[in-house]
Amino acid sequence: MTLDIPGYKAGTYVLDPAHSEVGFEVRHMMISKVRGQFAVKEATITLPENVLEASVAAKVEVASIDTGDDGRDAHLRGEDFFDAEKFPYMTFESTAVRADGDDVLVDGDLTIKGVTKPVTFELELGGFGTDPWGNYKAGATAVGKIDRESFGLTWNASLETGGVLVGKDVKITLDLQGALQA
Repeated sequence: MTLDIPGYKAGTYVLDPAHSEVGFEVRHMMISKVRGQFAVKEATITLPENVLEASVAAKVEVASIDTGDDGRDAHLRGEDFFDAEKFPYMTFESTAVRADGDDVLVDGDLTIKGVTKPVTFELELGGFGTDPWGNYKAGATAVGKIDRESFGLTWNASLETGGVLVGKDVKITLDLQGALQA
């Protein structure tokens, strides 16, 4: 698959953490959604001439979780969920990039709480450009879904009205910006 994107430059891009985040959303009480984000600690994206040979490796600091509620964040960092002291990072290593019609999919191994599972993200390449300081940048968004319980994130509470407090499926959105390395 060839890319016909204005400004595309092959090379290795290193994460710009000030302009990148990992967002998530999960059902709460089966009636609404809770959203939050993590700071991306580091990521390297390699873009060759052929996008199907691209690769990405990313590391997210679990303790950076922010849902807008300090009590909930402390619970999520604790042993009931991420156990951030014992497992301080989540990681992602791509294994393949493939075309699915007009979509570009990134397959890889996601590790959370010491458990590694294959996941697929749908990729939207945002574009390329030079920032005011002369750094050549690439931006992309990737969206996927995981079953949190398969990663050992099994804490929950039954509701009096039926159902559970925390949904099983988690939507993950990665907004990444990287700078081309010399």
